[in-house]
Amino acid sequence: MPAPIIRVEDLGYSYTPENGQPVRALQGVSLAIQPGEYVAILGHNGSGKSTLARHFNALLRPSTGRVWVKDWDTQDLARVLDIRSTVGMVFQNPDNQMVATIVEEDVAFGPENLAVPRAELLERVAWSLEQVGMSAFRQRAPHLLSGGQKQRICIAGVLAMKPEVLVLDEATAMLDPLGRREVLDVVQRLNREQGVTVVAITHHMEEAVEAGRVLVMSQGAIALDGTPREVFSQVERLQALQMDVPQVTQLAGRLSRQWPGFPADLLTSAELTATVREHLMPRAAPAARAAPPLPAASKTEPAETIIDVRGLGHDYMQGTPLAVTGIRSISLDVRRGEIVGLIGHTGCGKSTAIQHLNGLYRPQRGTVRVLGQDLSNPKIDIRALRRRVGLLFQSPEAQLFEQYVGDDVAYGPRNLKLSREDVRVRVRRAMEAVGLGFEAFKDRITFSLSGGQMRRVALAGVLALEPEVLVLDEPTAGLDPQGRRQLYETLLALHAGGLTLVIVSHNMEELAQVCQRLFVLDHGQSVMSGTPAEVFAQAAELRRLGLGVPAVTAAVDDLRQAGLLPPGPAALTVAQAETTLQSAFSAAPALGAQPVAA
Repeated sequence: MPAPIIRVEDLGYSYTPENGQPVRALQGVSLAIQPGEYVAILGHNGSGKSTLARHFNALLRPSTGRVWVKDWDTQDLARVLDIRSTVGMVFQNPDNQMVATIVEEDVAFGPENLAVPRAELLERVAWSLEQVGMSAFRQRAPHLLSGGQKQRICIAGVLAMKPEVLVLDEATAMLDPLGRREVLDVVQRLNREQGVTVVAITHHMEEAVEAGRVLVMSQGAIALDGTPREVFSQVERLQALQMDVPQVTQLAGRLSRQWPGFPADLLTSAELTATVREHLMPRAAPAARAAPPLPAASKTEPAETIIDVRGLGHDYMQGTPLAVTGIRSISLDVRRGEIVGLIGHTGCGKSTAIQHLNGLYRPQRGTVRVLGQDLSNPKIDIRALRRRVGLLFQSPEAQLFEQYVGDDVAYGPRNLKLSREDVRVRVRRAMEAVGLGFEAFKDRITFSLSGGQMRRVALAGVLALEPEVLVLDEPTAGLDPQGRRQLYETLLALHAGGLTLVIVSHNMEELAQVCQRLFVLDHGQSVMSGTPAEVFAQAAELRRLGLGVPAVTAAVDDLRQAGLLPPGPAALTVAQAETTLQSAFSAAPALGAQPVAA
């Protein structure tokens, strides 16, 4: 066996925050990563994943223990350039990685610093931009790109350095399904064809399935280490570690209880299709095979339309030579008491559209009416409107600025000139609504919190204004499975109390379960709308638009495409998929099924 390209021995690391006690982030971590491996690292927020990854290219140095890249000790300052040329790293937040004012210059920055000859430099820039689907944007200013587009540029910049090891720290968190698939295809091709070692930190279980090895971290240590099948078969253990399992695996587990012998450790839709074809047989009566109507999503009977957008268009830097069309023609409506979702590929105009809903942008073309106010009217009280329509940005941590949590949440109410006692009441109510105990967190240093906790503080700051409508842009990006569940439990509780929600997300599974209606955007235009069942039933069209459907929806659709299930409504949840299969199949006389090979 070749020598490991990365070797970690008894690694420990502690952060020392200002005016605080050291925080132990890693303790006793030992592992070896072989050249050409594809390793996925999972773990709850704060488990130590990113801290470990930053040791792989000497961004951090051990408090205790050792880390080697090839034969270089990361503590050896003379070898730092060699280490960082070998291990390329893409971080979660693209804005922290971009250094130039033009895309192609940003991608060229790394190779230029390695003194790559100009002819080769130009080839590398063109190749890496093509790999991430951003060639058409090479002359654009990075700050005019969407979050997902920026992340692709950052990945291209690392690819241009031709590293031997590629470390992705939640690098696909802000990408749409097609963008995520394209990046993963690039990474897999580099791993398979060029032998690039890949270490991918992710909260997407379906991404981890594609790795050759999965590590699960908890409390700064490695809790599980094995193949995807070995790791994801430990459902109860993963749940105890605040993790999740792929939807296909959840479905297989339910089917194994229904039909003993049906393998519970399936990972992909292809495996599910093959297993169903081999081990289940259709019910005898053809009429019995028809899938029953699936229960409709519960919803509050809508009242009046409180948001009405018609033919909205918007150009960035309008009237200048650098003008770029961000929105062409978007129309949508939101009724009081609804949960509405917006989906679309990266750069389709979702974030731009929702920033019109509380007047951050005013309509350049078309009309926007919110809570009876025409936002084209320059005389409306925009501050009053923003108190009624709260907006949580794509990176809500960027909304935080006060030193202490309580002061940050209180900022909005104080600007309403409320009394001291009224401010305190609102802050307490908002913090407790998001699961942050008032007494426990009000005096905590804001930036000492975990990413998930900071996101809750940002949400509490918006809720303290007591809005009627809450607009959220990618609210769960970067959160672990438990963090996502907790956030949606909070949002659904607020919705039950009368709050109207508008949610932008690339997570189809979440939107399928919580939204009453969806609007689909494509290249700055509205192209589709309906209930989740209606929208996700059009799987082929969504894929053409660069989107996807929930994993379990795709699995049931694949069974139908294979002729194993009759036509029927889209299955949006694992429970609905189980019901569909139960109605269509009976158990084979003898189910001696063995686990499907990877």
